[in-house]
Amino acid sequence: MSATPFAVGDDGWVRGACALPSPNFEARPGGAVPTLIVIHNISLPPGEFGGSAIADLFLNRLDCDTHPYFDAHLRGLRVSSHFLIRRDGALEQFVSCEARAWHAGVSNFFGRERCNDFSIGVELEGTDARAFEAAQYATLAPLVAALAARYPIEALAGHADIAPGRKTDPGPHFDWARLQRDTTLADRYFPYRGA
Repeated sequence: MSATPFAVGDDGWVRGACALPSPNFEARPGGAVPTLIVIHNISLPPGEFGGSAIADLFLNRLDCDTHPYFDAHLRGLRVSSHFLIRRDGALEQFVSCEARAWHAGVSNFFGRERCNDFSIGVELEGTDARAFEAAQYATLAPLVAALAARYPIEALAGHADIAPGRKTDPGPHFDWARLQRDTTLADRYFPYRGA
């Protein structure tokens, strides 16, 4: 793998990311280490980019009275992800990779349930309906490389892959071939891509 601007510390925090510690995490179950990276997309309000709503959601400070969608769907929700990659490529980290973030929900990876226990969640600011930005791929590839250098990562999957019928992200516009090419990861890391 090529040199990366990111490095994962022993504490699971990535040097080069903006740290925004979320209270929404738990210790991983005994002996569990991350072996899976799950790619998501998120925009708040849906289809709108920029602003602080995503971070506010992960930090439990989203004012649900400011938008009808927030009130109808997010009030009282406690979620998090390890990472968020903004449209401009900026990287934010909310949970240490050593801990279990709350991103996958009810999930199954080739018969192994509770994917939060053994995965790292990466949110891309986006929607199923639009292509992601080049700057996001330019951040995602070295992040994945850094995570794979630090942890025994065995595979990458979309949220839709581990929660089919319930989730659709990262959506049809996510370029899996580009990610594979940019990270130079072997086919075995992409079991859902038919490789």
